[in-house]
Amino acid sequence: MNASAIHCLVVDDDGEIRSALQDFLQRFGMQVAAAADGAEMRRRVGAQAFDVVVLDLMLPDENGLSLCQWLRAQHPGVAIVMLTAQGDPFSRVLGLEMGADDYLPKPFEPRELVARIHAIRRRVQQGERQPASGAEPPRELRFEGWRFDRLLRQLISPGEVVVALSSAEYRLLSAFVERPGRVLSREQLIELTRAPGVEVNDRSIDLTVSRLRQKLADSSREPRLIRTMRGEGYLFDAKPG
Repeated sequence: MNASAIHCLVVDDDGEIRSALQDFLQRFGMQVAAAADGAEMRRRVGAQAFDVVVLDLMLPDENGLSLCQWLRAQHPGVAIVMLTAQGDPFSRVLGLEMGADDYLPKPFEPRELVARIHAIRRRVQQGERQPASGAEPPRELRFEGWRFDRLLRQLISPGEVVVALSSAEYRLLSAFVERPGRVLSREQLIELTRAPGVEVNDRSIDLTVSRLRQKLADSSREPRLIRTMRGEGYLFDAKPG
C-alpha cells in the first residue's frame, strides 16, 4: 500500500456510483473504500483514518448534513466533499456551513471531483484550512466594534445597523476574519472563496474587496481594515472585539 496516497471514503447508496467512483479515483493513485449508508460510514471512519470523505447528501438511514456535522466534530482533520442532486443554493450553502470543504452537484464529471480533492489537500498542506481543533467555528466573530453573524450571513455595525452580505462577500469576509494579520494573495483568496458553480478570478476578488470596503465604511483611498499589499495581495488588519 502506498502510504503517501490519499485515503478516500465514498459514501453513496447507489451501488453503481460507488463502484464507478472507486474505480475512477483508484486510477489517480488514491486508496478508496466505500460505504452504502451512514451507519457503515461511521463504522469505517472509526476503524480507519481517511483523508477525504465523499459524502452523498441523500442517504437511506441518515441525512448527509447531519453526517457532515458529525464528521467535522468527531474527525476534524478529514476533508469532506458533499455530493447531491439538489443543486439549489440553499442546500449548497447549508452543506458548507455544516462543515463541508466543497460541494459537487450531480451529475458531475469525475475528473472534476479528482481536481477538487487535490485542491482541498493542497489547502490542508498549506495550512489554509481551519485548524483541526475539534471545535466548531464560532457563529459570531467581532472586530473593531463590528459583529459578523456567520449563520445569518450579516454584518452588524458598531451602531447596531444590520448590513446584508452577498454570498461572495460572505465567503471573502469569512476568509479574512479567520486569518487576521496575514497577507493573502489573490490565488489564496480564490481557493478560500471558491464555491461550486461559481467562477472566481482575480478581478472578482478585487470587486468583492471593493464592495466589502464600502459596507465596512473602509476608505477606498486609505483603507484601514482591508489593506492592499502591493504585489502581494490583501491584509485584514482588524483587532478582535
